[in-house]
Amino acid sequence: MEYSLVKHAGLEFRGIAAAGIHGVGWKKLPKNIASLVRGFFDSRRILKDFKPEVLFFTGGYIGIPMAFAGIHIPQLIFIPDIEPGLSLKVLARLADTIAVVCDDSKKYLPSHKKIAVTGYPTRAELRKWTKENARNLFGLSDLKPVLFIFGGSKGARSINQAVANHIHELLNLCQIIHITGQSDWDYVCKVREHLDPAEAKDYHINPYLHEEMGAAFAAADLVISRAGASTLGEFPLFGLPAILVPYPYAWRYQKVNADYLAEKGAAIIIEDTMLDKEIVGTVGDLMQNRDKLAEMKKAMSSLAIPDAAKNIAVLLEELAISKSEQS
Repeated sequence: MEYSLVKHAGLEFRGIAAAGIHGVGWKKLPKNIASLVRGFFDSRRILKDFKPEVLFFTGGYIGIPMAFAGIHIPQLIFIPDIEPGLSLKVLARLADTIAVVCDDSKKYLPSHKKIAVTGYPTRAELRKWTKENARNLFGLSDLKPVLFIFGGSKGARSINQAVANHIHELLNLCQIIHITGQSDWDYVCKVREHLDPAEAKDYHINPYLHEEMGAAFAAADLVISRAGASTLGEFPLFGLPAILVPYPYAWRYQKVNADYLAEKGAAIIIEDTMLDKEIVGTVGDLMQNRDKLAEMKKAMSSLAIPDAAKNIAVLLEELAISKSEQS
C-alpha cells in the first residue's frame, strides 16, 4: 500500500527489508530477525547514497533498522497516535526530538527527551474544498444531511456489513458517502444494485479516494470510521463530528485515540461488536439533534492545529542546522 501511495505522489521509493518481532511465534522469529538484519544493511546503503542531514520517522517496524543504521544522524520521530506503538517507543529512545499531536502523549514517553506538541499534519489539498463545491462534486442535496463512512485505506469489514444490513434505515435518515476499501467493493456494489432508484441516488460509493478525500470530509455532517491516527488531524481540520469504531484486534492505540476525542466532546464511541445493533439509533439521534451535532462540531474544531506540518518542518530544520554547526 505504501509503495503505491508514494509512487502516486511522484516520489522515489526505496524498500527496506523488515519484519515485526513483537508477538511473533518462535517458528517465524528467526526469519523476522534476519529480515531486520538485512534491513540494517539496506538502510546503510541508502544513507551512503542519499547522505541525509536528518532522519524523520513516523512509526512501524520498518524504521528500526534505519534508526540503528543512522544512529550518528540527528533523528526526529513523530507520534501520530496519542499512545505510541512498540516500535515508536524503541525509536523514542534513539531520537533527538519527539513530536506529538497533543499533550496527552507525553505520559507515554521518556521525560528527559525533548518533546514538542506540533499537532497532526494534514495534506494541503484537503483544505481547498468548501461544503458547496464538495457537495456539487458528489451530486448531494442540501435538503438532507450527509453521512461519510470509511474504515481507513483498506476498508473495514464490520463497518461495511453494518451499513449493508441497515442501508434502508440509514438512507431514510441521510445521504451517504461510503468508502468501502477494495476487498469489500464488489459486495457493496451488489448492495447498491438492490436499492430502488430513489435510494441509490443518495448512496455514493467508492473503493478509495485520493484527491477527492477532502471533498468527502467537507461535504459531511457526520462521519463513521475507525480511530486511526489520521482522525486526530483530519476530523479537527473539518470540524467533523464522529462516531468512532476502534479496531478491536490491533494495538490499543485506536481505543486511546477514540477516548481522547470522546472526552473532548467531539466523538461518540461504539464498540465493534455493538455496531450492527447501535448504528441506526446513534446516527438518527445525532442527525435529528442539530444542537448536539453543533456542539460536537465546535469541540472537534477546537482541537485543530492547522500549521502542524510547518511545526514539524521547523523541528527538522533545527536538527539539520545543529548538525551543520557541530561539523
